[in-house]
Amino acid sequence: MSVRVRRVYEPPGPGDGVRVLVDRLWPRGLAKDAARVEHWPKGVTPSTELRRWYHAGEGSYEEFAERYEAELAGPEAAGLLHELRALACGGTVTLLTASKDPERSHAAVLARLLRD
Repeated sequence: MSVRVRRVYEPPGPGDGVRVLVDRLWPRGLAKDAARVEHWPKGVTPSTELRRWYHAGEGSYEEFAERYEAELAGPEAAGLLHELRALACGGTVTLLTASKDPERSHAAVLARLLRD
């Protein structure tokens, strides 16, 4: 199983496998054709409230990760996580985000959960 995290603005690479956008909103200024996104499961993205809370600087990344994991325990997100794990078992899955720091974003949390 291989799960990668990349910025959606980076050009697609030959080792990306299945490209999955894990942001709730489409990235600004990016044409859908250029992104080559194959899946966009909005149900695994952080809620608007959690996203706003984190971006306002009201809490630490660790607290954000805990709250996000709690959201992912819900039935819709759990089902989508199962689907993403199945994709990853079949080959490489690249989680795409517009975040400027993908390693301290929800995509990194999601990748860790998929690998576990």
